[in-house]
Amino acid sequence: MKALEANFDGLVGPTHNYSGLSFGNVASAINQAAPSNPKQAAKQGLAKMKALADMGMVQGVLAPQERPDIKTLRQLGFTGSDQYVIEQAAKQAPKVLAACCSASSMWTANAATVSPSADTSDGRVHFTPANLTNKFHRSIEHEVTGRILKATFPDAKHFVHHSSLPSVEHFGDEGAANHTRFCHEYGEQGIEFFVYGRHAFDTRHPAPKQFPARHTYEACDAVVRLHHLDSGNVVFAQQNPDVIDQGVFHNDVIAVGNKDILFCHEQAFLNQQGVYDELTEKMAGDFTIIEVPTSAVSVDDAVSSYLFNSQLLSVPTGETMLVLPEECRDNSKVWTYVQQLLADKRGIDKVEIFDLKQSMANGGGPACLRLRVVLSEEERQAVNPATLMNDKLFNRLNQWVDKHYRDQLMEADLADPKLLDESRAALDDLTQILSLGAIYPFQR
Repeated sequence: MKALEANFDGLVGPTHNYSGLSFGNVASAINQAAPSNPKQAAKQGLAKMKALADMGMVQGVLAPQERPDIKTLRQLGFTGSDQYVIEQAAKQAPKVLAACCSASSMWTANAATVSPSADTSDGRVHFTPANLTNKFHRSIEHEVTGRILKATFPDAKHFVHHSSLPSVEHFGDEGAANHTRFCHEYGEQGIEFFVYGRHAFDTRHPAPKQFPARHTYEACDAVVRLHHLDSGNVVFAQQNPDVIDQGVFHNDVIAVGNKDILFCHEQAFLNQQGVYDELTEKMAGDFTIIEVPTSAVSVDDAVSSYLFNSQLLSVPTGETMLVLPEECRDNSKVWTYVQQLLADKRGIDKVEIFDLKQSMANGGGPACLRLRVVLSEEERQAVNPATLMNDKLFNRLNQWVDKHYRDQLMEADLADPKLLDESRAALDDLTQILSLGAIYPFQR
């Protein structure tokens, strides 16, 4: 079966701000309380989407969450009109309000885990929204994420949508940021690679000491069952707890893969050679590992530049391309390594650089912004066509951003009741542009 890998990027929401909510994410902590530019953030993301679409990639758009999240604030005891709820939350619990205003759904690598039809026993594409239990501001996303995914991939003949795993720490699930699929051709049976930070029930295993391990082995195991995957075509690996403590909060901060290539840091996994051996065996020996030594790129440099939070793409020309943020070029050690990598011709043919500073300042690079979905041609035809990037949609979404988004947002601005009205007006328009229907609580 012929298939391709599509990328669906999260559209940055109108409340994009730097509240420093993500403990363990170094960039998020460093830039806490800095002014953000929601309009610029959205346009930077759109520019990347359009550039990849222009290269011949199938590129989609995933809508953001409704923020401020009035429904959650009401669950926490704030009452009265929507405006009064915001006013009282700002006075009594400003950090709770900030969490309920987070635009973190822009990082759709955390939206869900996706298994293509070539891997599943029922021959359909399976989606499981991530529960993101480790961070309150993200744990409130999965219900609407599920609606967005169903509106984007609506045909039950081709797509299966599961509920998220139980919202408890034992089944902490961070989605595709800790999941990679390897294969020789997209339409063939692949090897699904699940990475976790800790074991929830068997505490004899190593765990980080400073920052939380957000994703559990038990969550990975549950998704394998839900997606009807053959265990013989699955590989589990544990993140190195020492690098989690250095700011590697997801596997996609230290490793990225595509088709028959794994590009990773030498400190990425526990029992790293064992992980390599199992992947190579299950890929029938036809597998390329590009391991970056600490002597060339330290973990700190990897985290600050997001070298591995890149997109590793097979472009229609047949080349393998690495999509990097500008921060990689700004880091002399990282850029020296990238130039040598290209010169060595070890499997990566070219790089593309994008300005994603607004996302990077909150700890999300190119890989964070996208959800990979392998689709056959029939499945691609079943995707909601209004969500697929083209010249018309690019222009329309840029006009939409110009109309609805602010140039600057400070954490104090989250208490402005006008922001709620602006956000809802924007999302109401967006659901019509993307033909999503009534996916948000305020529309129901």
